[in-house]
Amino acid sequence: MKAIESINYSVFFENSLQELRYFLEKNKYSKVFVLVDSNTEIHCLPLLQDALGDIEFDLIEVTPGEENKNIDFCIGIWKMLLDFGADRSSILINLGGGVITDMGGFAASTFKRGIDFVQVPTTLLSQVDASIGGKTGIDMDNVKNIIGTFTQPKAVFIHNAFLSSLDQRELRSGYAEVIKHGLIYDANLFEKLKSIKPAEINPELIYRSVEIKNEVVKADPFEKGLRKILNFGHTIGHAVESYSLQHDKKPLLHGEAIAIGFICEAYLSAKKNKLTKEELREIVDTIKSVYPAYKVAKSSYKNLIELMKNDKKNISDKISFSLLSKIGACDYDIYCTEEEILGSLEFYSNFKN
Repeated sequence: MKAIESINYSVFFENSLQELRYFLEKNKYSKVFVLVDSNTEIHCLPLLQDALGDIEFDLIEVTPGEENKNIDFCIGIWKMLLDFGADRSSILINLGGGVITDMGGFAASTFKRGIDFVQVPTTLLSQVDASIGGKTGIDMDNVKNIIGTFTQPKAVFIHNAFLSSLDQRELRSGYAEVIKHGLIYDANLFEKLKSIKPAEINPELIYRSVEIKNEVVKADPFEKGLRKILNFGHTIGHAVESYSLQHDKKPLLHGEAIAIGFICEAYLSAKKNKLTKEELREIVDTIKSVYPAYKVAKSSYKNLIELMKNDKKNISDKISFSLLSKIGACDYDIYCTEEEILGSLEFYSNFKN
């Protein structure tokens, strides 16, 4: 059994669902609850049920999608916990992707001032990113994760079998966060990723990605310093994602929007930090080979800037970035002007392969 030790909890790999059963039997919770959406109920819950055997649980289901990661759905989770008689010795198992792990963690961390929860991430995105690190959150007024807590799960259980239920687009979305971990921390990882496709991701690469995020989080649990490097690509990417949710019939997935952020913020890294033009070209070519082009209309620029101004990392109305100094290294607390940001959006729109 491979496991990574994090902040007062373990991340289990391989036969992880059997470890979940052992965990529940050891801790003797008064009640067990499982949070799913309609997709994970169909594709992932049967695997969980097989692993839990005769352990009884109550099921709470929400509607899938980032647009539903809000206070209204949280109230629904709290009401179900209340109706089912959850007490402070209960546990919530979050079975799903980033929306489930983010929102389920937040609901658990605030219900009766906090009940235990574990993460069972079922998408590549949630396995390498959302379930690790103790950030919980929901969106409000189209601003990503603006309401939330720093609350560590009691454990994370990563089971590769869940990934077989994902389509190519979902795999590609999660792949963006693996790329990010290479760009900010491990040039060798980025080099390996350049030669494979998202569908070819393997357990070793997932393990290394989780290991990188865990190392950063353990060094800075509350995002006062080093942990900020995990935001590379996200200042612009989150704004594009929020705008797309509001305006597109088929909104961008998280990783698709973050990939746009990578290109824009790599451009800013070359302008404001030490990233070379050759490295910028290498990054852009890699991202463009995986992610289809998206039209960032000039008419959206004002809205995107306003969304960036609401980013929780900002200080004194200055828009904060984490920018690469080279492939495999990243600096943080670098502030960019609106003119510079608009220049990065133009760079993305005008770049020719």
